[in-house]
Amino acid sequence: MKLDAEGIDAICGLVNDLCGIYLDSSKDYLIEGRLADLVKKHGCQSYAELARKARAGASNPVADDVVNAITTNETLWFRDATPFNALRFKILPELIDAKANTATPRKIRVWSAACSTGQEAYSIAMTFADIVPGIANWDLEIVGTDISSDAVRRAREARYSQLEISRGLDQIHQSGYFSQSNREYHVNEVLRSKCRFEVRNLLQPFTSLGRFDIVFCRNVAIYFKNADRQSLFRRIAEQMNPGGWLFVGSSEALNEMGPEWTPQRHCGAVCYQPKALATV
Repeated sequence: MKLDAEGIDAICGLVNDLCGIYLDSSKDYLIEGRLADLVKKHGCQSYAELARKARAGASNPVADDVVNAITTNETLWFRDATPFNALRFKILPELIDAKANTATPRKIRVWSAACSTGQEAYSIAMTFADIVPGIANWDLEIVGTDISSDAVRRAREARYSQLEISRGLDQIHQSGYFSQSNREYHVNEVLRSKCRFEVRNLLQPFTSLGRFDIVFCRNVAIYFKNADRQSLFRRIAEQMNPGGWLFVGSSEALNEMGPEWTPQRHCGAVCYQPKALATV
């Protein structure tokens, strides 16, 4: 099926409305590569018709298919390494100490936004378990969200192939936190009990998720228009507890958002602690 100018405009507008990803005519190869099969699957005569079907009503399976096809679920364990080193050596120890004399000394909440198939959320859980004995006795909740229903389903299943396991997971973590069955690797029940996953669109309100001590929102806002990107991070900051920490992607920076977004560098990772929300 040929992708014409009408189809490009229709799909670019649709994708931006569905998930905030900005595409233009320079991404025609990506549109064809990701959506050609959906044009056939849904009996469409053009990409513009696929876009029209995807806009036809709420809870639309065509729209879900488009989101699942267009979003990038590229991920691996302990991706970029430095944020997890900062968690291990700086942020988690200090956070645990800060909470020691509060009413909820063992309650920590983490948000893995754009969690893909779960590797980031489970990597955070493993990092916590590495440094804190008896993780089962902690009120640790790691909330993973993603716009892709397929990705969220896989994250909940917590089963990974040998190829997926080999991408960033060392033997110590593999043997310590996974069991193997029928050529699949299963995250152990203790870690699974600390993680929950749900479908969320970051362009829509997420106040119902509650407040967090740590937020990972990496390598997703780079696809947004600048206004949507700034709005997203300001809304994330509103959901952070006083003194909360935010990690973004290694190629992202929030300098343009104002002096309260002064970056800090710990263990090679750049992270943020919005001044307005930081403890005194």
